Amino acid sequence: MVKTVSAAQANREFSKLMKLVESGEEVVVTSRGKPKVRIIRAENPDVAAERRRKAFDELTELLRSRPILNLPRATRNDMYE
Repeated sequence: MVKTVSAAQANREFSKLMKLVESGEEVVVTSRGKPKVRIIRAENPDVAAERRRKAFDELTELLRSRPILNLPRATRNDMYE
């Protein structure tokens, strides 16, 4: 669930908002009625690293499954023609 608060309210109730975010809530801070900042819970660094490693492995496998194209080497001028 997303909780929306004004910047002034976020300033006054920052500790309360941090507890909400820590419990899994998402907080959007507005300024003059427009959303400016989204506060979300930080990931565990080990979980984030594992997620990146898995995404890299999936991309590597996808690229290896594609045929190799022996295209001629392109120059900078070729790219802008």
